[in-house]
Amino acid sequence: MPRDTDRSDKDRLHRIAEEARRNRQRREQGYREKALKIYPRVCARCGRDFQGKKLRELTVHHKDHNHDNNPPDGSNWELLCIYCHDNEHSRYLDQEGYDEEAPGSEPKPIGTHRPFADLDALLKNRK
Repeated sequence: MPRDTDRSDKDRLHRIAEEARRNRQRREQGYREKALKIYPRVCARCGRDFQGKKLRELTVHHKDHNHDNNPPDGSNWELLCIYCHDNEHSRYLDQEGYDEEAPGSEPKPIGTHRPFADLDALLKNRK
């Protein structure tokens, strides 16, 4: 039988999660409506046109991946269909996995273990 404190903790977490969901939806609705007024209702990647009920499949993508960066001119937004939006975020996550070096910087060593580092000295002492 669950304790009252467990139940109250779950209720409190549920209320917090629900409030966060509502706040996100309210924020998204604000910039989504603005983006739909600024841009044509076409996916910027695949070029599909969205009208009527299909409009819900058109999403606002933040170019810099910062959902709090919503300039009034819409310069950080592009409209993407749900499929292209998922693809864009997958590519972004894949890119983060590769630690690319800056041009002109020295390459990082692949490994730190150097099994033959002192081999030359050992062979010289052997004679």
